[in-house]
Formats: sequence, C-alpha cells, structure tokens
Amino acid sequence: MSNFLIKVIISLLVLSAAPLKSVAEFEQWCIADEQTPDSELQAAMDWACGGGGGADCSKIQVNQACYFPNTVKDHASYAFNSYFQRFKHKGGSCYFKGAALITELDPSHASCHYEFIP
Repeated sequence: MSNFLIKVIISLLVLSAAPLKSVAEFEQWCIADEQTPDSELQAAMDWACGGGGGADCSKIQVNQACYFPNTVKDHASYAFNSYFQRFKHKGGSCYFKGAALITELDPSHASCHYEFIP
C-alpha cells in the first residue's frame, strides 16, 4: 500500500471516531449588527444593561477587561451577548429590534472574553 493511501485511511478512521456535534451544541454568540446606527445600538444596550434586560455589563466599564475598544458597537456586542447567554434557555433572543445578530465565531479579543453558556 502506498503512503498516501495509508494516510487517507488513517484520516478517515480518525474522522469517523470523532463525535459529531448536534445542532444544539454549536457555540453561538450575539453581537451588534455593524449596519445599525449607534443611536439604536445605544438604546438597545441601555435596555440590556438596565433593569429591564439583566445583562452583566460590568466588564465594559472604565478600567475593565472589555472597555477597549471604547465604541458603542463593541460595548453593545458585549452587552447583547451577556443578555443572550443568560436568557437564551428562558426565551431570550438575540434580536434587540434588529440591532443584533448571531455568530458562530467567538468575538473574544485580548483580555476580553465573551461568555458562552451551552
């Protein structure tokens, strides 16, 4: 048998032994839609971080891990995801009046880690 054929067979065996993820197991985060105006993002973030939403927005405060970059879009993304992760199993969504969207790419950066709750 050629080395190439042996590598192909081994690769297929490894892939067939790997557990497949169900649709529900894929990781998803909620982030701000870049096309949404800052004023709409700010209003949605105010709700998410305020008494109505219940997001944990402490990490986007000055001198905290997710303060930078200090933009409405970045802060809204963190707030939207915090809300989504906390309430997605209780009927919460990533809608925010069309200001947010779901991504399967982890938006964490540098020391700012976005929460994911399976």
